[in-house]
Amino acid sequence: MKNPLKVLSAIAATAAMALSLSACGGGGSSQASSDTITYWASDQGNSLDDTAAKLKPSLDRFTEKTGVKVQLEVISWTDLYNRILTAVTSGDGPDVLNIGNTWAVTLQETGAFEPVEGEFLEAVGGKDRFLKTSWSTGGAEGKTPTSVPLYGLAYNMYYNTKLFKEAGIEKAPTTWDEFVATAKKLTKDTNGDGKPDQWGFTAAGASVSANSHQAFVRGLQNGGSLFDDQGKPTFDSDPQVEGVKQFVDLMATHKVMSPSDAEISQGSQKVDNVINGKAAMMFDQSPLKNFAARDFKDWGVAPIPMMTAGATGKVGTQSHVAGINLSVFKNSDNKANAIKLAAFLTSDEEQVALNKAYSSLPVVTAASSDQAFQTEEVKAKNDALANHALPMPLIAKEGQMETLTGTAIKNLFAKAATGTVSEDDIRAALKDANNQMAAAQ
Repeated sequence: MKNPLKVLSAIAATAAMALSLSACGGGGSSQASSDTITYWASDQGNSLDDTAAKLKPSLDRFTEKTGVKVQLEVISWTDLYNRILTAVTSGDGPDVLNIGNTWAVTLQETGAFEPVEGEFLEAVGGKDRFLKTSWSTGGAEGKTPTSVPLYGLAYNMYYNTKLFKEAGIEKAPTTWDEFVATAKKLTKDTNGDGKPDQWGFTAAGASVSANSHQAFVRGLQNGGSLFDDQGKPTFDSDPQVEGVKQFVDLMATHKVMSPSDAEISQGSQKVDNVINGKAAMMFDQSPLKNFAARDFKDWGVAPIPMMTAGATGKVGTQSHVAGINLSVFKNSDNKANAIKLAAFLTSDEEQVALNKAYSSLPVVTAASSDQAFQTEEVKAKNDALANHALPMPLIAKEGQMETLTGTAIKNLFAKAATGTVSEDDIRAALKDANNQMAAAQ
């Protein structure tokens, strides 16, 4: 096993990304008897308590079936990554835990997680049960994965149907040019004071993780990539600069995005903007729980616009492969029961129950056919995840890549909110991020 302290020192820069987001774990067994396992779950609901309440029926069914009790702790996204790093170095962790799937390669490097092979792979039914895109996030390409998919997510475009109707817009845009034109029609001065108070688009301009996702997708749509075939960063290549420029120009040039969006760091704030009619469109992974909590019904969903309608392959990318994975700590003294929980939570029946509860997507193909996932919103998201999504770069320093690209865009939005942003400004910001990434490799 690799030295966790040595590996963690090399990936320390990812902690900052994790705080903004998106072991030798024998500790769980020291806290519980042999018929009890410990489970750290990520926050998938409207609150930590809501997440626990929705997860409890599944865990109760697991206990009834196996006789194994589950000691559950739901951990906020703000704290989860650092809690995992602490567990790796201290050995005081749970038996099973959730991870954001973009962390999989970084955490794999610690050597702290059980490889998904042999009995573990057999227990979850083999990789062919899972969506290929989701399974690809389990670890570095060419290496045995150390996590299995649990919940699937993908970006869609959500919009306020009332504002569309008032503007005489009958359908959602499919290309980027149509999207910009539609956003301009929806940006209005409704108060008569000469300043827009309704915006065509809203985004969390200060969210490092969300910005990095857009750098990834917009770069691919323009024919670029964040890394070349040799693994060298290409953040400042012409296609990447163009993709980031398209995104930042929504505020800087087209003026369809409120300058105040440059200060939004939490995705829930942009959802509020759409619900309250302050903005008409947004890109999001799973706002339905927020819509339901606010009893908001005037919403529609459509695929993320592409440069050319109907594009396929890399230029047809609409989302990164988003979602939550599940890992078992290698040194758990209760590994057999931990693997049983992983198998249970990824079973067809529990995939239906859990993803229905959390408004996420099943990661096993058999569960996707359930009636619960036949709505237009879920069909659109499933299509994006299965056919128009690629995993974020599967590198050990993925977290640092997110931090550097996401922060560069955050700073560009801050500049756009108070002044102008030129193509040279964008290229310089991405070149600086690129140089820092190259130096870290």
